[in-house]
Formats: sequence, C-alpha cells, structure tokens
Amino acid sequence: MNKLSVLGAFAACLLMGAKPAGCPTAITTKAEWVSLFDGKTMNGWKVGENAATFSVDSGCIIAHGNTAHLFYEGPVQNHDFKDFEFRANVMTRPGSNSGIYIHTRYQESGWPAKGYEVQVNNSHTDWRRTGSLYGIEDVKEVYVKDNVWFTEYVSVKGKRIVIKINNKTVVDYTEPENVKREKGSEERVLSSGTFALQGHDPNSKVYFKNIMVKPLD
Repeated sequence: MNKLSVLGAFAACLLMGAKPAGCPTAITTKAEWVSLFDGKTMNGWKVGENAATFSVDSGCIIAHGNTAHLFYEGPVQNHDFKDFEFRANVMTRPGSNSGIYIHTRYQESGWPAKGYEVQVNNSHTDWRRTGSLYGIEDVKEVYVKDNVWFTEYVSVKGKRIVIKINNKTVVDYTEPENVKREKGSEERVLSSGTFALQGHDPNSKVYFKNIMVKPLD
C-alpha cells in the first residue's frame, strides 16, 4: 500500500467513527527535538587542545579556561546537520565571552575555520553581543543579563539563519547565492556540519544545559 492509499484508508476509518481492526496507524512526519547532552558526561562531544577548559557539573557543560572548542561528535544525524532548529539554555558570568558554532567541523586547535559563530556575550569587552551572527550580522543591544539563564535558539533552513534570544528574533539573515568571503574566511558559509561550544579565555565562565536539536533535513 502506497502513502496515498494509507492516508485514504485512515480517513475512511475516521469517518466510520471507532477504529476497527485493520485500520492503519496515522503517519507521523513531524521532526522531534533530540538531546545532544546527557547532563552527566561529555559523551558524544570531543575537544582537542586545552581540554580542561570544559567540565560537567550539576547538569551543565561549563566553559572556563584557555581557548578551546567542544565539538558534538555523537550519533545524532551522524553529527552532520544541514537544516535544523537548535536551542540551549545558557548563563554567563560577568565579563564572559563564548559562542555556539554551527555547520562546523572538528579541529584540534584554534578558532573553528568552518561555519558560523553565534555569539554569547553580555558584558565582555567585545561589543558584539549575545545573538550576533559573528562578523556577519552583529547585535549591539544587550537582551539578557549575566547570572541569569536564557535560551539561545538558532534555525537554519536553506540559506536562511534565524537567531532568537528568549523567543525574541535578533537576527534574520539570508546568505547570498555564491557568497564570497575574504581570504582566510572562505569556509564561513552554509554547507552542513556539527555544533561546537566555545571556551574563549580564562576570565570567561559560561554554562550550557538542555542542548537540543530538531533535524529538519
């Protein structure tokens, strides 16, 4: 029985009222939210240089130490996402800087060369604030405070990136066709890839929890 036949049979069953034996089950195609962090370990995540920057405590991943990046390398979508919705609860301490990379890939050290960074920064000296699509569409306004949990949301659908802070849209960016970046930033484009959390510097302390993704592709 093909998909149209199943849908027709299911509609007929609904018209008959109570579901008789042999009626097909409803077809579900809705994407679901999936957790990327178990709240206890960094299983499924990988960090290279300065691994001690990241720790887990009280259900949170904590970024605090020398510059490092923690990449999701787990089984969901084989850690290769194209179209998706992503969200995480985040809290910053005063003066802290961090970020969430999308469409990136693992690298041992340095700032990730591939993909975009979504900024986490409410009071660091860098003027690009939380919610910025770093260096592409930057946010100067401060929408959330330090020492308070907030939700950072990112969606990618085709060439469009939407960033929300506590459900408020702060960036709505559509990448131009055949976009060209300056030398050294050629891979700052949409393609596909994984997520990464940033440990920016020893004076920054940032907490992440409830890290979730809804794959759309």
